Amino acid sequence: MRERTVPTELQTLYIDFDAFFANVEKQDNPALHGRPVGVQPFDSQYSGVIACCYQAKAAGIKRGTKTAECRDLCPEITLLPARHDVYVDYHKRIIACIERHLKVEKVWSIDEMECDLRGFTRAQAIEIARKIQTDIRLDIGEYVTPSIGLAANQLLAKICSEMEKPNGFVVLHPADMPGKLLNVPLGDIPGVAKGNLRRLDAAGIWNMEQLLAISAKQARALWGNIEGERLWAQLKGYPVMRPPTKRRMFGHGRILTREWSYPDRAKECLRLLTCKAARRLRADGFYARKLSISLSFIDGQKLGVERQFPPSKDDFRFVGEMDQAFTAMIAVSRSKRVKKVSVTLHGLSKPEETPGDLFTWSEENATRTSREKLSDVMDSINSKSGQALIHLGPREALPGGYAGAKIAFGRVPTDDDFAESKMTRKIRPRARL
Repeated sequence: MRERTVPTELQTLYIDFDAFFANVEKQDNPALHGRPVGVQPFDSQYSGVIACCYQAKAAGIKRGTKTAECRDLCPEITLLPARHDVYVDYHKRIIACIERHLKVEKVWSIDEMECDLRGFTRAQAIEIARKIQTDIRLDIGEYVTPSIGLAANQLLAKICSEMEKPNGFVVLHPADMPGKLLNVPLGDIPGVAKGNLRRLDAAGIWNMEQLLAISAKQARALWGNIEGERLWAQLKGYPVMRPPTKRRMFGHGRILTREWSYPDRAKECLRLLTCKAARRLRADGFYARKLSISLSFIDGQKLGVERQFPPSKDDFRFVGEMDQAFTAMIAVSRSKRVKKVSVTLHGLSKPEETPGDLFTWSEENATRTSREKLSDVMDSINSKSGQALIHLGPREALPGGYAGAKIAFGRVPTDDDFAESKMTRKIRPRARL
């Protein structure tokens, strides 16, 4: 790794919102103020929570806790199905609020973002961060609380943002290093997986002080790649630039409710998710030559199929391949009741990277080109209208209410994602207690 200089001032402000989905629900509905709240992917007694507020956490509820157990642990809890469009709307308002003070350099997820503090003194950086925290309380609401960390780089600032949740504010100035960093358990460092912890344990490294004492070369050896050295450098306060990541896939998955677990309904869900993945692929200008389908069944069995084909981007190709893969898996499955479906489009390429025969005339290529043009026209009409007016096959509300507009780490859905749900999604009223 090249020689670097440790910054002498704060460089990064990192914001990590506390129990975001649950707290947005509390902020959006006064009837929930002061009450424990959990958010589920859909309204079902078999569902597990995907987020919960700190009152619910104090009762022992955590991500994945099933409905019945939630009610046993916390009888007064209110469980709500997720409203991803509402969370995205709050996210946009939060970004606008922050950018009155600092430009958001990177959105890591719907509830985590990073700002650049270079050029500011310690006092100025702290003042700006405090103003952001105050404005979020005044403009967004007192229940949507941000925990803010200030440090020399993104990793340290993120660690700081998690030190004093909820509504935390932690500053780790380069002059104070390592300071409070020494109190952070190795398992709480972002990017340190269970396998890394096992290797560290075997090497006799059990705390932050010991990790910081090794060399960059030793860190690389323990990780088995350059990421160990990069992590070590960031923990020391050095700036680290990573090469840009390359898009490798487009995919969606869905846990199914009981009524959607039968083969015909599960395939319908998978068709809608496949079309959504295809639309995202086209919007980003890619072709795919592989489609993978995975099914999890209620008896615990898991099956997967990968299919390959010429570089394609149209719904007709992908849905046809999905149908064949799904039918083959159902035929050999022990149970015919499906618990979860997933689809992935991969083997990606840009038009200029696709094989030449894609553009050589043949009856098959002519048909494919026509279908691609039709898919592009459908996308254009739907995007302009803000609704899924034209689509391949029937469209109805899926479990959870969204065909591919669910929030994932690293991806915030766009307006186009939610446009596809406007024709089918039932609006959930606020909870009344």
